[in-house]
Amino acid sequence: MKKNFLTLLLAICLILFTNGLYGGEVQVLERGPVRVLFEPPLGAVSREVANRYPGIMRELEGTLGWRTNLRPTVLLVSDSRRFRRMAESPLTVAFAVPSRDLIVIDYSKMKRHPFKLEDTLKHEICHLLLHEHIKEKLLPRWLDEGVCQWASGGSVDIIMDQKRSLLNKAAFRGNFIPLSSLQRGFPRDKDSLLLAYEESESFVEHILGRYGKEGILAVLERMKGGEEAGTAVLRALSIPLERLEEEWHRSLRRKMTWFTYLSYHLYEILFAFGAVITIYAFIRAMRRKRAYMNEEGE
Repeated sequence: MKKNFLTLLLAICLILFTNGLYGGEVQVLERGPVRVLFEPPLGAVSREVANRYPGIMRELEGTLGWRTNLRPTVLLVSDSRRFRRMAESPLTVAFAVPSRDLIVIDYSKMKRHPFKLEDTLKHEICHLLLHEHIKEKLLPRWLDEGVCQWASGGSVDIIMDQKRSLLNKAAFRGNFIPLSSLQRGFPRDKDSLLLAYEESESFVEHILGRYGKEGILAVLERMKGGEEAGTAVLRALSIPLERLEEEWHRSLRRKMTWFTYLSYHLYEILFAFGAVITIYAFIRAMRRKRAYMNEEGE
C-alpha cells in the first residue's frame, strides 16, 4: 500500500517527537543501506528487519530484473492507535511512501493476524523498487499493487477475509470495479477497498497465466522507458488494455457457476436454513401448546 508523504508528515512527527511514545524515545538502527526507526520494545524486530533486507532485495531484483540504489527507512510502530493516524484504512498493516523511500509497519498486527514480517517487508520494498524505476504518474495503482502482491506472495499489507472473496461475488454479479477507476487510488469503503486489492492481484495473475513472467516484465520495462500502462500493454502483449480487461472478466465469469457460488456461501446458507428450521420448530411448539391448552379448557 502507498501513501503520499505530505499527509503523513504531521502524524510521523507526532510519533517521533512527542512525549506520548515511551517518553519520546525512538531508536535508530542503521545497517548497510537500510535504516530502521523503532520503539524500545521492538529492538529485536528492528534487527530482524535489518538482517532480512539484503536477501529480500536480492529476491526482488531477481524477480523484476532491476538493480537498485535504494536506501530505505523502515518505521516500526507498536501501537495500532498511532499507526491508524497515518494509515488510509483500519485494515492497513503497512504502507510505503516511495517519494521518501519510507516504509511504515504496524507491528502489533503481526501478532494478531497471520502476517509474516518478511513477506510484508518484501511487499513494501517492492513498491519502492517499482517507483524507483517507473515515474509515479505512469504507474497505475492497480498495477503497482498487483505486481507487488505477485512478487511478495499475496495481499500482505492489508487484512483480508480469507473465507470471503468479493471478487467471486463481483464476477457472479458482473459488477467489477473498472481498472480505469483504480488508476490513482483505491476506494475508501471496506468492501470496495478489498475488492480493489483482489482485482489487482487477479488481473496481474491473468497476465502471468496467459503471457508468463516475461509478459508482465515486458510491460514494466516499457513503462520504465516512459510509456503509460495502456501503450505498454499494447506494445508488449499485442492486445489493448481494455480488451485484456474484458477477457479477464470473461475468464472469471466462466469459473463462477451457480454451484461454485452456492458452495462458497455454504456457511451462510446453512446458517439461514438452520434459522428457518428453528423458527418453524418454535411455531409448531406454540401451536401444540395452544392446542393442549384448548383441550384442557374443554
